[in-house]
Amino acid sequence: MTGEKKVSVINGKPEDALDFESANDKKPVNERGHWNNKIEFVLSVAGEIIGLGNVWRFPYLCYKNGGGAFFVPYIIFFICCGIPVFFLETALGQFTSEGGITCWRKCCPLFEGIGYATQVIVAHLNVYYVVILSWAIFYLFNCFTTELPWASCDHYWNTENCVDFQRNGTNFTFNPNATSPVVEFWERRVLKISSGIEHIGKLRWELALCLALAWVICYFCIWKGPKSTGKVVYVTATFPYAMLLVLLIRGVTLPGAWEGIKFYLYPDISRLSDPQVWVDAGTQIFFSYAICLGCLTALGSYNSYDNNCYRDCIMLCCLNSGTSFVAGFAIFSVLGFMALEQGVPIEAVAESGPGLAFIAYPKAVTMMPLSPLWACLFFMMLIFLGLDSQFVCVESLVTAVIDMYPETFRRGYRREMLILGLSICSFFVGLIMLTEGGMYVFQLFDSYAASGMCLLFVAIFESICIGWVYGSDRFYMNIEDMIGYRPAIFIKWCWMLLTPGICAGIFLFFLIKYKPLKYNNVYIYPDWGYGIGWMMALSSMVCIPLGVIIQLWKTPGSFSEVSLTLRLMLLIHYQSITISTLDGSDLEYVDNYKYLGVWLDCKLSFQTHIQHLQSKIKSRIKSISQNKASSTHAAKHTLVKLTILPILDFGDAIYKIASNATQQTGCSLSQCHPFCHQSPIYYPPLRPVCSRWLALTT
Repeated sequence: MTGEKKVSVINGKPEDALDFESANDKKPVNERGHWNNKIEFVLSVAGEIIGLGNVWRFPYLCYKNGGGAFFVPYIIFFICCGIPVFFLETALGQFTSEGGITCWRKCCPLFEGIGYATQVIVAHLNVYYVVILSWAIFYLFNCFTTELPWASCDHYWNTENCVDFQRNGTNFTFNPNATSPVVEFWERRVLKISSGIEHIGKLRWELALCLALAWVICYFCIWKGPKSTGKVVYVTATFPYAMLLVLLIRGVTLPGAWEGIKFYLYPDISRLSDPQVWVDAGTQIFFSYAICLGCLTALGSYNSYDNNCYRDCIMLCCLNSGTSFVAGFAIFSVLGFMALEQGVPIEAVAESGPGLAFIAYPKAVTMMPLSPLWACLFFMMLIFLGLDSQFVCVESLVTAVIDMYPETFRRGYRREMLILGLSICSFFVGLIMLTEGGMYVFQLFDSYAASGMCLLFVAIFESICIGWVYGSDRFYMNIEDMIGYRPAIFIKWCWMLLTPGICAGIFLFFLIKYKPLKYNNVYIYPDWGYGIGWMMALSSMVCIPLGVIIQLWKTPGSFSEVSLTLRLMLLIHYQSITISTLDGSDLEYVDNYKYLGVWLDCKLSFQTHIQHLQSKIKSRIKSISQNKASSTHAAKHTLVKLTILPILDFGDAIYKIASNATQQTGCSLSQCHPFCHQSPIYYPPLRPVCSRWLALTT
């Protein structure tokens, strides 16, 4: 098995996942891609993490949980969970140059299920998050009128209970069943909502067209990978800031604005004794930072190997939380104005989620001069906030699939066809949420499929995997090799103790305090509806334990032998690579075995089979050297590097065996030093092991 094409080097390491058996394919293998500059990476991550949750969730949680007092638990979770997990995922992607699944396969095959769990959540998110964009697009189209259609009760969708707004709480009637025009526009014109999930009803074709438009835009934003995404984010990531600034200036100049801001920030210290406040702070961090979705890993994988991802992550985390804080001023200044105009307390107008975006804020703009203009700006901001979050989530799933099967999808226009296929499938699945009963389905997706419970569960295992299985010290060495210095030691302790402990506590609180979902706190779902919700939630969480079981089951040998095999798998994962030897010639090395543990027949016990290991190493190197066309000294050096070097991490006993084996093949360990100096060029993950090699032989 030899290939005629030399493998390209991506981000400082060979694209070792390529299959040389597919070299007969006439279509050339495309490069994986990379960011053209740091700005593209920063804007892409900013666009992903700064989304709708910053505008419609954080301000409401802040007011609901004690105003300024809410910042105490929020900052604690920000430091102990947000930054550590955010940095972990970004650094892992940059270090491995792999997507959300293969990065875990490379660093810890036993927990490859973490990658599958993140992509299952993203697949659910891709289906329902874009539905919000379709609603926002529909509202935007309805803003191009002289009078907003939700400003009065003079439309065909309004009922006899519709009551126009008047100042100071005075209405035309005291009908106890009275509804506002903005609510009727949302429920009767946009959703045409049915009585329950049992009555799905007809498809809302207008919303379906808006959904199709959203998917078309999303497709062309990412169809060329970083080349297209890196250009689009210059607009999608910056435009919402311009709109937020305009709306903020307009909001704080309205009468009653400062009462709303006071209500937003006034601290109620007594609320800190409520466990729900702390749970809300923790879940908001996970919602807002897009962690445990594989998105940060995918975006980080397109960085250059020596990019200072640590500094980038700290900056982006502060930017995200700062945006949430500023958005609260923009939202509550307008809500304060609306409360003043209606003569009601702010509690009566403050809402969260879709209720804020499609009821409260649209109602507020009807009270402003030039209301269509402000409504246009608001919904354009929502669309851009949601758009880059949506297409980055799609990019995460696409990157994960392509990195799993690079020889299939990195040829011709197969990447574009894959994105098209995923977009079409997600579009058709999403149509069920645009029926008359679709809102009930949407709430199931939002509350179960991509809930905080799923994200917390994944975060627990991500932290344990890196902190204890792969090793926090080892990952710190990898990071130091990338950025030139070690991050604050506090982050390492977060990975090992604080993050998994805090996440586990919140996860248990979720389970203990679980209450069945109610739409608008009124409609109770049928039992089969809750069953569907829990199936969606478990579909991601089950991937992690199931992955561990499958990995242990498929690896032959006793449990102790399997344990050693999996430890070896943490250190090496070669399939086929091309390496330049000392004399300048190229050596094709194609390993018939996927893992070094399998190469050793999975029959090793570190304590009792040392001699067996020694004979295996000798025979393997000897057979490969004899079978190679080039048996030069440099070629032997290369073979030794590929087969022996990763084992040195097991200690001095293995080092002595490796030394004896290499000497019998005509190559001493000290002569392999040049390869340790060269290996960072070809495979950066070997750098920490090379450092140990040099320390042992000098």
